[in-house]
Amino acid sequence: MAADTPPLDPAELGAYFALIEVSSLLRHAVEQQLKETGDLSYVQFQLLATLGDSPNGSARMTALADGVVLSRSGLTHQAGLLERRGLVTRAPSPDDERGVTLTITDAGRAVLSAVFPGHIGELRRLFLAPLDADDVRSLTAPLEKVREHMRRIPPRSAAPRRRRTAE
Repeated sequence: MAADTPPLDPAELGAYFALIEVSSLLRHAVEQQLKETGDLSYVQFQLLATLGDSPNGSARMTALADGVVLSRSGLTHQAGLLERRGLVTRAPSPDDERGVTLTITDAGRAVLSAVFPGHIGELRRLFLAPLDADDVRSLTAPLEKVREHMRRIPPRSAAPRRRRTAE
């Protein structure tokens, strides 16, 4: 730790560790449910859900990578897996021929419909069950504040690509 960086106080450290543990436990349970119900990884579910929420069922791959906080190559790999299953299609972006657009298919929507009830059930069982409505509202505001703060820092996927130089 840098000499001028003060340590975290017990409340800050407690909040950090609680957040990390809750996030890990919830993600593990959700990933198991998604795998069992729809043979999806968490990232694949995020991609399908994002596309499913889009007005036209499509989004540019760069925007998707930023939204799910995934590298461009990682997104390309996940999109390929989903495309092979017939859950999405890839096509050149109509707005920019250098870009690629991912679109959810009817089969992708069917998988989402199959996994959503269990997904919501896991969220209610593990995350929401111990909270009342006031707790949820109280928790939402600071988490949104932190999310917006972190989103203002460009994600790695939005960073300019480094060009390889010949050696």
